[in-house]
Amino acid sequence: MFINENYLKELLQAGKAATPAQVATILQKAARLEGLTPQEVAALLAVKDEGQLSEIFAMALSIKEQVYGNRIVIFAPLYVSNYCDNHCTYCGFNAKRRFQRSRLTQAELVAEVKVLQQMGHKRIALEAGESVAHCSIDYLLECMATIYQHGIRRINVNIGATSVEAYARLKQAEVGTYILFQETYHQPTYEKVHLAGKKADYVYHTLALDRAMQGGLDDVGGGVLFGLADCDFEVLGLMLHNEHLQKQYGVGFHTVSVPRLRPITGMELADFPNLVSDATFKKLVAIMRLALPFTGIILSTRENQVMRKALLALGVSQLSAGSNTEVGGYTNSKVSNPQFVVSDERSAVNTIAELMADGYLPSFCTACYRDGRTGDRFMQLAKAGQIKNVCLPNALMTLCEYGAEFGDAPFNQQIAQLINSQLPNIENEKIRHLTSTNLKKLKAGKRDLFL
Repeated sequence: MFINENYLKELLQAGKAATPAQVATILQKAARLEGLTPQEVAALLAVKDEGQLSEIFAMALSIKEQVYGNRIVIFAPLYVSNYCDNHCTYCGFNAKRRFQRSRLTQAELVAEVKVLQQMGHKRIALEAGESVAHCSIDYLLECMATIYQHGIRRINVNIGATSVEAYARLKQAEVGTYILFQETYHQPTYEKVHLAGKKADYVYHTLALDRAMQGGLDDVGGGVLFGLADCDFEVLGLMLHNEHLQKQYGVGFHTVSVPRLRPITGMELADFPNLVSDATFKKLVAIMRLALPFTGIILSTRENQVMRKALLALGVSQLSAGSNTEVGGYTNSKVSNPQFVVSDERSAVNTIAELMADGYLPSFCTACYRDGRTGDRFMQLAKAGQIKNVCLPNALMTLCEYGAEFGDAPFNQQIAQLINSQLPNIENEKIRHLTSTNLKKLKAGKRDLFL
């Protein structure tokens, strides 16, 4: 097992001995987009000096701008089933809760997809509880086929740990990124909060992304639920997990998600002694951006509008918008059994408008998956600085398409101003000309143009 509790604690203790000069050297390395070792991350986690923290924050923004520019990828979750065999004390779907459970029929799923399309979404994160009887891999694959048939261009999947064979079937179904939250890398805490079900098996769960890679998935995403165990321990756990995947399979996390605990019925946040403050959370996200410069950092609507805005300047590159965390919640506002309580209740269009007002470029791009730029191929292009030659043009084209379908005149004026300001940033003249041509085609009614 690549996670060793004593080793992680030793790293954290050693990090406390780092001198200001050593921290400065680590920051210089991060500035070169070389990423950081777990030992170097431990040193940054120990930083308390306000001046050095300011350097870390400024460096996180600089790295994000170098790699991603001002692009923010937009997505929404889509919950298809809340049946679950697991008893996870922090989750609204846990098996011990008594409420009317549900699973979408394919007709109900189509209705949910249509609402998401009306919001402008092109990529979704498919979410489901883990249930042998009610949420088999066959059902999930049927859901994916239905979703793709009705206009969604990319499906990322966040479902429970499963077998190599099941992951291979997800690959054949053209899954985007397979995302699995470890929740906590601290095994004693893991066993304390996972009381029943397949997920209670720490080793099986922790090795799930290995099985996913063995099943042919080359884009996987990790994450922890901050607030369960010591947050510094969790960040180092993510670093060791990423390092393990790189060594074994040649590519680490495509994305890392950074949710914090939210209250649910029957659970009080006061029951958890490791809650993460806003100030600490900002530090953790910034350090992860320094450590994993080419890995997407995903932030959900667990965070409120103010915190989401702050974290965008510290490394977050993907954002959910207009989210609903209930089964059937997009079509039925009366359901009341969410997996967690949403903190940012803005509509998708308001979120996008405010992103643009703050100088960001919302992107609905799904091109990389459909053009085979995944796994190691994506990372090679990103590290060579070449991915921007497709990411920026595709972001502009998808935003133009969004405005053409959903925007009124003032909104489209806002989009046009942003696009006109960004077009000159496409350095390759040929690609810039092609993008301009495609933008005209999109305004004339063409759809789904990408590089």
